[in-house]
Amino acid sequence: METNIKPHLHAACQAFIAQRIEAARTAMQAAQESSRSETKSSAGDKYETGREMANQERDRNAAHLQQAQQLQAELARISPDAPCDTVRPGALVTTSLGWFYISISAGKLAGERPEVFAVSAVAPVAVALKGLRAGEEAVFNGQVVRVTAVS
Repeated sequence: METNIKPHLHAACQAFIAQRIEAARTAMQAAQESSRSETKSSAGDKYETGREMANQERDRNAAHLQQAQQLQAELARISPDAPCDTVRPGALVTTSLGWFYISISAGKLAGERPEVFAVSAVAPVAVALKGLRAGEEAVFNGQVVRVTAVS
């Protein structure tokens, strides 16, 4: 298994998080602007309803921002340079199902060959494989999964 790929995967996860943070901040600003631009109309409650909807949208995006920042903190605790011989956070795992980078839940990392899926340590596949070494097996979704390499 190619071990120098882990820093690249880690950077891809960081980029994924940065994109989510930027999207949440942009959406929060748009909702804030929408709330500020609401003007009182003769319709009465329409003003308050529009402002409240904009505030709710801002709050939803604030929650998304907080989740992305938590992912960022979680990823910061992982050293991509640390070698791994068991399945744990920071491990790049090759299995009979495919390749997994145990880090954050980011899904398939774009442009990777072979395909690598970034999964959280609490993802069902990561939980099933936790602590295993190369050559060991686990059952996941009723299927035997063989770990072929861990780095």
